[in-house]
Amino acid sequence: MENLQIGMAGLTAIILFIFGLENFSAEIQQISGERFRKFLSRATSIPLLGLLIGALVTAVIQSSSATSVIAVSLVNAGVLSFKNSVSVIFGANVGTTVTAQLVAFKLTAFAPVLIILGFLLSLARTRFAIFGKSIFYIGFVFFSLNLISTAMQPLHHNPALVRYLTEPHNPLFAIAVGCLFTAVVQSSSVTTGLAIIFAQQGLLSLENAVPIIMGANIGTTATVLVTIFNMDLAAKKTALSHLLFNVGGVVLFLPLFLLYGERLNEIDAAPAIALANIHLVFNLGTSLVFIIFLGPFTRLVDWLLGEGKMDFQRLAIPSIDAHSNFDELRLHLEKSLNELLLFLQENYNLVTLSIETNYRSVFDASARRIEYVDFLEQEYRGQFSRAVQHVTDEVESKQLLALITRYDYLFQIHDSIDDLFRAKLTMNKQFVELKSDVLLMVRELSSYTLALFDDINRALAAGQPAEVSDRVRDLRACLEQANRELLPLLAHPDRRDAGALSNFTTYSRRLMDKLVNFARLSSAQQRETPESLPSSAAGQAGKAAGE
Repeated sequence: MENLQIGMAGLTAIILFIFGLENFSAEIQQISGERFRKFLSRATSIPLLGLLIGALVTAVIQSSSATSVIAVSLVNAGVLSFKNSVSVIFGANVGTTVTAQLVAFKLTAFAPVLIILGFLLSLARTRFAIFGKSIFYIGFVFFSLNLISTAMQPLHHNPALVRYLTEPHNPLFAIAVGCLFTAVVQSSSVTTGLAIIFAQQGLLSLENAVPIIMGANIGTTATVLVTIFNMDLAAKKTALSHLLFNVGGVVLFLPLFLLYGERLNEIDAAPAIALANIHLVFNLGTSLVFIIFLGPFTRLVDWLLGEGKMDFQRLAIPSIDAHSNFDELRLHLEKSLNELLLFLQENYNLVTLSIETNYRSVFDASARRIEYVDFLEQEYRGQFSRAVQHVTDEVESKQLLALITRYDYLFQIHDSIDDLFRAKLTMNKQFVELKSDVLLMVRELSSYTLALFDDINRALAAGQPAEVSDRVRDLRACLEQANRELLPLLAHPDRRDAGALSNFTTYSRRLMDKLVNFARLSSAQQRETPESLPSSAAGQAGKAAGE
């Protein structure tokens, strides 16, 4: 009966630990989720920088699985390249060692202070209140670790159990235990934290604990592997890299452990501190070795899964530095303007195609492209703030403001396409299928809208004002006709697809208005700055003027 009570108390404390860790990670990501994503996306071609970013993000959010999932999703969206994502994955393992060090040095004693401080902050009406829950949950994590330690105290009186846990066992079995337990709780920090507490209590020898934390690294890949089934090839390569890296680290260090494992118990330091330091050396050493051989490693992954092609071509973002010339920058931004509009047209085409066909692959492709434009919007806004520093007179100021306004309309166009995408997402969740009459309306509206896109794109490419009045008149007539046909359908309770079409016509009208405004702004800009035309178009304009 006593053993049952100890087991229940220990299990309850472990559940509280997992609950606290998950909620702390969720709170941190909610506060600064987009910043973390952008921070990860900044991982440049310098592998060591990617490793440091991965380690820092994981140390903050206390979850290597979350960092890995974010990295995979950024690769899937085209924001992060496969090769750059690998170094971030390497760094995530280093970041997990922070939890082990905090537990080993008994900093969990500050748990009551953190809980009280977090609670008071969450009640206070100040700008710091948003951090209240995060501080509370990290205190809760430490408090639950203390509960686990207290719950395990009676086990000292069970000599048979102590003898079993401290006697050497097959390291492969211990690795499997660490792997399976981590895969179940979906957190290597939980496994490592428990191993260190058991070591502090004298219930687990270093010789048995080290293989467990090695297995935890393999188990943490389960979360990432589950998320990749509907992702593109680059994201699958990142997930495979995560698995190969963690398995490779174990394979790399296992021979050393087999040779010198029995000497671990001779270390003079406290067992918990020794285990935390071994955990740090293991993860940091593995990461550095793989960083050195990053090129061969990524080529191996390419060979295993194939080179493949990107599902869509990424757009070149203007790079603005202290030596940028404003005229060159303006021409680059104008060229990118046309490329972005073409990209948005294809996004619209994919979204409407997914509404018409219900193909999951088309829907997933449109989701990736929309997420990529969200990233582009943030990047362009950052570039615009830097471009202001290169303005030297009022003329350049007006030109830059006009460009920024046109880009703003493009991102508003993107917002309308995103609205259509989310309407399709709602249809999927509610299992709404379009009947043939509604489907024909969607097809006709999308055809007219794509034709409007075409007219504006051709005018931009030719450097000429866009004449879209006839196209807009046809599209408006189509929208009005759709609304007339829609009214009697809405009266039928069994026509759930009519409500979906209502959203479609509303968003299509907004999209049309934004396209028209963009076309007018672009036409006005073309008339005011003929020198900004492409060379071929400028030459033709000059020739026409001469004639």
